[in-house]
Formats: sequence, C-alpha cells, structure tokens
Amino acid sequence: MNDTLQELETLLNKAFEPSFLRVTDESWKHAGHEGAKSGGGHFVVEITAEKLTGLSRIAAHRKINEAVRSLFPARIHALSIRIYHI
Repeated sequence: MNDTLQELETLLNKAFEPSFLRVTDESWKHAGHEGAKSGGGHFVVEITAEKLTGLSRIAAHRKINEAVRSLFPARIHALSIRIYHI
C-alpha cells in the first residue's frame, strides 16, 4: 500500500468513522497525464458514513475534500468520490 493511499484512509477514518471505506489508487490509468507529472496521484474514495447522511451530494463532497486537503496538490491530483448511503 502506498503512503498517500494509507494517509487518505487514516484521514477519512478519523473524520468520518465510516462503516465502509475503500480507497483505490488509479494513478496508473493516468500515466503521462499533465497532473500526474507533478507526482500527485489519482484516487477513488468509496465511503458509507453516518456523518455524511442527510448532506447534499455537494456538501458531503466538500466535507471529504476538507478532510484530506493537506494532501492536495502535492500528493493528490484528482479525487473521485462515491458516497453510498445506509
């Protein structure tokens, strides 16, 4: 597991205490992409968390982005978020 993926999981677990969390590194799909040249990776977050329940999609995405803000842009170039509700 790479360090950024592990840090993403740690930050999201701390912020949301999810009942389900899967973080996938898809950086390999973006080799040669301009953003990938800076070293920032492309990640997918799939999450189910009671702390996100009742929020609009935009509000939930903002909360997730705020929780991992310290990793942008040096370690994360792109973050795809999929929220599954209970």
